[in-house]
Amino acid sequence: MAEALGLDFGTTNTVMALADSEGAGRPGATHSVRFSSSAGTSDSMRTALSFIKDRQLGAGALKVEAGQAAIRAFIDNPGDCRFLQSIKTFAASALFQGTLIHARRFQFEDLMEVFLRRLEVYAGDGWPSGAKRIVAGRPVHFAGASPDPQLAMSRYNEALSRFGFPEIHYVYEPVAAAFYFAQHLKQDATVLVADFGGGTTDYSLIRFETRGGKLCAVPVGHSGVGIAGDQFDARIIEHLVAPEIGKGSQFKSFDKVLDVPSNYYTSFSRWNQLSVFKSSREYADLKSLVRQSLEPDKLELFIDLVEHDEGYPLYQAVSATKMALSSTEEAEFRFSPLGRAGEKSVKRTEFEGWIAEDLARIEGALDEVLTTTDTAPGEIDKVFLTGGTSFVPAVRRIFTDRFDASRIETGGELVSIAHGLALIGERDDIAQWVA
Repeated sequence: MAEALGLDFGTTNTVMALADSEGAGRPGATHSVRFSSSAGTSDSMRTALSFIKDRQLGAGALKVEAGQAAIRAFIDNPGDCRFLQSIKTFAASALFQGTLIHARRFQFEDLMEVFLRRLEVYAGDGWPSGAKRIVAGRPVHFAGASPDPQLAMSRYNEALSRFGFPEIHYVYEPVAAAFYFAQHLKQDATVLVADFGGGTTDYSLIRFETRGGKLCAVPVGHSGVGIAGDQFDARIIEHLVAPEIGKGSQFKSFDKVLDVPSNYYTSFSRWNQLSVFKSSREYADLKSLVRQSLEPDKLELFIDLVEHDEGYPLYQAVSATKMALSSTEEAEFRFSPLGRAGEKSVKRTEFEGWIAEDLARIEGALDEVLTTTDTAPGEIDKVFLTGGTSFVPAVRRIFTDRFDASRIETGGELVSIAHGLALIGERDDIAQWVA
């Protein structure tokens, strides 16, 4: 029986893995926990939840689904389904004090628990109820404008303690990815791992050596920034969608002409926050501006998008455009709820201009880990890039401009962190690696 469960509770996807301490026939073997829901079987789950009132379960009872099953429930039950995505982005926010779902209030730790409970059901007999310790990943820096890491970890701890694991440990996500990558090293090496999640970019510099036939590792340094793929998505929405729904427009208040507050569009560009925005005071204020607006049609369209829960379709459209721009110089953006305004061509050079400030901060975090550890690029033997955003050409250039291409490797975009966490969980020196 595996002793440790690795949990990669991601912004976009969640993966669990177990280290095969017995019966695997070799050290360093792991396997993913597999989940079977109405949407099929997978070893990763989209970090999403859906809530629908279910009269068959009793008054006030909610039917809950997670992952792709949650997305399917949302699509099949428009208007009746409350849909939440990327709940990890709220973990470190002191402003997030819970959300009402069908008249019931859920705090962050409740949402995290509900999500993991669904995964427990989907895993069935494969759920590691006998594991002695759970090792959960955490970013070096959490996402958000003013993240509070202590708040995030207290919320994590509250949620995970409800599952009864004897031990709970937390390890930086890039450290876990480095452990996964190190299983394939043929010789001693200094490894830089860059982990691009949905909400954060994290770096870890580790020296791996084999001593007495056992892999040993010495952490050298860490850094990170609360910017990654979701921020790139927000830039696309900011430039392609927000102007069509009133960004930059004005409204009349008595004898003054004022700008429509830009904070409405900040909330909208974070598609994962739309379900929370819908029940906020900001949204109520937005609706009150329609009659005073100089371009009311645009604000009415904004309200329609929120009322009809278009956050997930918008995410799909933006992701498709971003993915296409990773392999072509120009791509089409298609978002039918905007009508003709939702059909636009985007050049890669335009997109790179939109994210230039974000790229600078991602590169700044790389400078930080190299500077604080006094490590020159030539001293790094391997660079391991993981996460979907590593395929964005402008992001990849940050590394190819500094490191020889032969040293750069990618892989395990979805599973590397969870499997690395499970491997760390099996070590006797786990205390050395906890964050």
